Amino acid sequence: MRHAKLLTALAAALTLAACSSGNDGEDAGPENPLTVRKASCGANDKVEAGFQGQVPAATRAAGFNGYNCNLELVAQSKNEGASWQAARFRTCMYYDTSSSTANRTSQGVVAMDVSNSAAPKRVMALSTPGMFDPWESLKVNERRQLLGAVNALNGNGGPEIDLYDLSANCTSPQLLSSTRVGVPESSDPVISEVRGHEGNFAMDGLTYYGSSLAGRYIYAIDITNTTKPKLISKWNTSVPANDPRGIHGFELSDDGNRLYATSFGQGGAVATRITPNNGLIILDTSEIQSRKANPVMKVISTLFWDDGGGAQHTIVVKIGGKPYLIFVDEAGSGGNSVAGYAASCAAKLPAWPMARIIDISNEAAPKQVSRLALEIHDPANCEKVAPDLAGLASFTYGAHYCSVDDKANATTLACGYFESGIRVFDIRDPLRPREIAYYNPPGVDVASPGSQRATRRPDAKKAPDWCSAQLHLDPVKGELWTTCQDNGFMVLKFTNGVWPFR
Repeated sequence: MRHAKLLTALAAALTLAACSSGNDGEDAGPENPLTVRKASCGANDKVEAGFQGQVPAATRAAGFNGYNCNLELVAQSKNEGASWQAARFRTCMYYDTSSSTANRTSQGVVAMDVSNSAAPKRVMALSTPGMFDPWESLKVNERRQLLGAVNALNGNGGPEIDLYDLSANCTSPQLLSSTRVGVPESSDPVISEVRGHEGNFAMDGLTYYGSSLAGRYIYAIDITNTTKPKLISKWNTSVPANDPRGIHGFELSDDGNRLYATSFGQGGAVATRITPNNGLIILDTSEIQSRKANPVMKVISTLFWDDGGGAQHTIVVKIGGKPYLIFVDEAGSGGNSVAGYAASCAAKLPAWPMARIIDISNEAAPKQVSRLALEIHDPANCEKVAPDLAGLASFTYGAHYCSVDDKANATTLACGYFESGIRVFDIRDPLRPREIAYYNPPGVDVASPGSQRATRRPDAKKAPDWCSAQLHLDPVKGELWTTCQDNGFMVLKFTNGVWPFR
């Protein structure tokens, strides 16, 4: 059955590719029907030497000096490196660092003044319990001008939530509260200990939702009174103990009545897998939004797939007035391990994670319309790509976090990858996305002490960096702001007229 579904999916991809749209009058050359069209780079760009998204073994051995196509570095503030997430409010950026204490002068979330994007300045670090190591929960709410995060120490902390006021001066966030929520000694069955990993605000800023990947649940915290956050609801996946599915990242609809969650699945033996469990769970959160007594979250629908794993996060968007979901995986079809890569390749499935676009106009029956697969994702290239990763156990190639230019009218998707850099796509035609730019920063001689990569791969000198954080597109300046773990905060500028679109 799995192979029949795979053949059907491949046939659909071939059909879509045959109808591929143009490239603003330019031809990027022959296309692989299973991958997005490659970017047409400028004459002075340092283009990739191998497949799309690849850093070949020989290039690594010589010390990776970076690639770029239609994106160039404007400014950088490396500091002590970065971790998983980066948030923006106006001319300020905030990014987390790891909990490692070795060779550190300060810890916590770094606040950056980017009012002059050509010379960004580190201003301070926030080190309250939720900000010490927020993992992927670090987010901004524009409406209430808040910066928030939950304690996610080493990916499974708790139970604090920290809220900061950004309204007076975004370079100097003011602490509103650092509160323990869901303490284990409570007699209320809803109030059990909160464990942090991911998180996000409802758009109105009255509710902060967090997720525990290890605990397999999502929880809702009422922050109407930002000085007294209160846990009001919790939803468990209710799956068997031997099922690897957990809840990772998510995003909510504008009205707060829907939550688009990621089912962190796969990772088992590809050859014997019967039913995929990695993908999308759409939850009804209207009882929480309306503050009904004892509110519960209810499942509306699910959509699982076999060609990815380790579901990471979602983005709710409209493209041409129609609702879609950008969905990003963190692991390949066989999981995030050497054995998983080999099993995926043997099964002719993508070994590394990617983003995909899902039509949610019928929320009871969401359907995938395209994948943003690079040439490294094509199973036909597995044998030629695998030598790049000799001796590397996890987080090698593939997507982690993505962002769009405008959720209400999305035209551009920017994604950060493990070892494949920052990559930007034109998604104006959601059935036929195409790549327009990339920037893969040079490797560093010594791993930055505040990066997660430093704790996992400290001896990988001059190896490709991990660009794992949210990205922020500025159409006015034609810039992109983000972090990569060893390179820290970076401002990139689009070149050769590829973006913003005319």
